[in-house]
Amino acid sequence: MYFIYIIIIHFNPYKNYGNNSALYNLALSITNHITIMKKIEAIIRKSKFADVRDALHAVEVNFFSYWDVTGIGNEKQGHVYRGISYSTSDIQRRFISIVVNDDFVERTIKAIVDAGATDKVGDGKIFILPVEEAIRVRTGERGGSTLN
Repeated sequence: MYFIYIIIIHFNPYKNYGNNSALYNLALSITNHITIMKKIEAIIRKSKFADVRDALHAVEVNFFSYWDVTGIGNEKQGHVYRGISYSTSDIQRRFISIVVNDDFVERTIKAIVDAGATDKVGDGKIFILPVEEAIRVRTGERGGSTLN
């Protein structure tokens, strides 16, 4: 992994190495095989999950994991229903975890924001993290092609 970074740092794409240069060909072949992947984690309202799922499928993000989570919100006051005070600081949400190639990041975020927003406090959060490697368990295949 470190070897790749050293070559890329020393390869200047603006310098004319000539099309037959060994350094040019080596750097070009390495950079063509590097796939940048991101992990997108979203916490959304449970009531908006079906809309978000459909929006993700519409932008061709067809594989993701999700689970129910409970979080602590900023709201400090409780609600009173039939004389009983209920705490609203514990909030039920759905956590979605998606790994996509770099060219899918913006369309994935847009799909989540557009489908998950209610314009009220508590719509959720989206976090984006780098992914170093992806490996298909069945075949041992590595890289961004495993996400398809």
